[in-house]
Amino acid sequence: MPMNASNHSPLSSTASITEETQGSSQDVKKSLHRAYSSAIFDGVVRSPNRSMFYPLGFSSSDMAQKDLIGIASTWSQLTPCNMHIDKLAREAASGATEAGGKTLIFNTITISDGISMGTAGMKYSLVSREVIADSIETVVCCEGMDGIVTIGGCDKNMPGCLIAIARLNRPAVFVYGGTILPGCYKGENIDIISVFEAVGSFSQGKLSKEELLAIEQHAIPGPGSCGGMYTANTMACAIEAMGMSLPNSSTHPAVSLEKIEDARRAGRAVLQMINQGIRPRDILTKKAFENAITVVIALGGSTNAVLHLLAIAHAAEVELSLEDFDRIGQKVPVLADLKPSGKHSVADLSQIGGLTPLLKRLLDKGLLHGDCLTVTGKSLAQNLENVADYPPFQTIIHDFSNPIKKDSHLVILRGNLAPEGAVAKITGMEGKTFTGIARPFDSEEQALEKILDGTIKKGDVVVIRYEGPKGGPGMREMLAPTSAIMGRGLGKEVALITDGRFSGGTHGFVVGHICPEAAIGGPIALVEEGDHITIDTEKKEITLHVTPEILQKRQSKWTSPPLKCRGVLYKFAKTVSQANLGAVTDLL
Repeated sequence: MPMNASNHSPLSSTASITEETQGSSQDVKKSLHRAYSSAIFDGVVRSPNRSMFYPLGFSSSDMAQKDLIGIASTWSQLTPCNMHIDKLAREAASGATEAGGKTLIFNTITISDGISMGTAGMKYSLVSREVIADSIETVVCCEGMDGIVTIGGCDKNMPGCLIAIARLNRPAVFVYGGTILPGCYKGENIDIISVFEAVGSFSQGKLSKEELLAIEQHAIPGPGSCGGMYTANTMACAIEAMGMSLPNSSTHPAVSLEKIEDARRAGRAVLQMINQGIRPRDILTKKAFENAITVVIALGGSTNAVLHLLAIAHAAEVELSLEDFDRIGQKVPVLADLKPSGKHSVADLSQIGGLTPLLKRLLDKGLLHGDCLTVTGKSLAQNLENVADYPPFQTIIHDFSNPIKKDSHLVILRGNLAPEGAVAKITGMEGKTFTGIARPFDSEEQALEKILDGTIKKGDVVVIRYEGPKGGPGMREMLAPTSAIMGRGLGKEVALITDGRFSGGTHGFVVGHICPEAAIGGPIALVEEGDHITIDTEKKEITLHVTPEILQKRQSKWTSPPLKCRGVLYKFAKTVSQANLGAVTDLL
């Protein structure tokens, strides 16, 4: 059960966390702040300097009677995903104000995966998830906020927001900035992945330079996150399934009136959570994470969801492992025909009803825990009571009788090449097994060069290593190499494995998150040119066909490469866990 609210305002009192409080909600303003600060302030709440609030627009009555709500905005002009979020932050603040709170809007950083993809800048992508979580935690705890609304719109700021929410455990609602609308070229819908695959086609002479430029110029029509079931939309849907965002807010387009209302409603909802004594960890239970995994599978979502859900669970002190993805994946089918493997965008899904009809179908099938609490104060089942089904004859969400894949596309592999696990994204279109000749590369750039110049042929297994959390450092996404493979028409003939990770836009026969990574001497570091590798998604095995004796001999000659970085990359490399543990930086 949610804990009861205390009866003191962080703006008007200083008290021990363990002190018994007196009074009733009729005559003393309720505040949960004192109960949530013990982990940060060793049992003592620090009273903010009241005089600092007057120039910010606070009155004496505001400080005495109103809950302080932080609006954590990831707005920037760095990426279309976040270029509109300043407006959503103001709407969330208005909603909280209408509900009787007092708000402060603050920013955190964000980066653009789409811009940095395929460059050294991508090393900072996963690092930014931790910087974002740390910065939100820092501001909320320093300023003594009672509740927060976080607004994210790109791949890493979304799990960064949730990690912070789980750590802080103060009433909170997440708002998704929303999906982008499709671009259009020659009468066909295109998106960011169209650009990366066009590069591969251009390198093979299938596209002219003018056509490539036209695709680049038309793929991104305005604000919003990449439009397929890539990482941002995957995480938005997972967060809604966990109960940390409002019903159906995960699929509303960025430029819609519905999205503005999502933000305003979130501001109101966090005040309701304070009044009802609901905290995030009341919502973020093991069952809630199981619901999120179920929805990610049903949607054919990104492999990054594995990494991020493990990290959020760690922050919430919930035990979650690769085995949970494997267990749930055995009974949940892939039902959504969405890009990158399918035909449709998330904007299309929004037009037929969004996520809630799928949640209702999964609930009715017994695949979701309906008793999980959500930010509405109601259970998931209660939220879905009056949800109508999708219209007849729609082709985006398949029936259970006709799934795209009868079990999960996220396959957890183990074997002598990945003794601590790896994550494959297999829709079934690529086949179920692949045996080929290893072509190892010690960086993404080396591999991409050989893919584009035609060196990589049918039957090859491209091995990209030293791109893991520590080795990169930063665990870059291999979207450029995988898109180049697809663009050259080799999606079914070439496999790619890596201790790095993949964009949600990646498709093909790919295996990532190989653990242990090369930088700490994992077996992937010992692969040599010409070795044979088998990926068997039915047996859930990844095998390097080399004897233990030969591997041991290679291991004895292996040396750890030097860490050549400073600053935030250095700190990340020194503290980050392996991918099978979520690549977190505060593992005790």
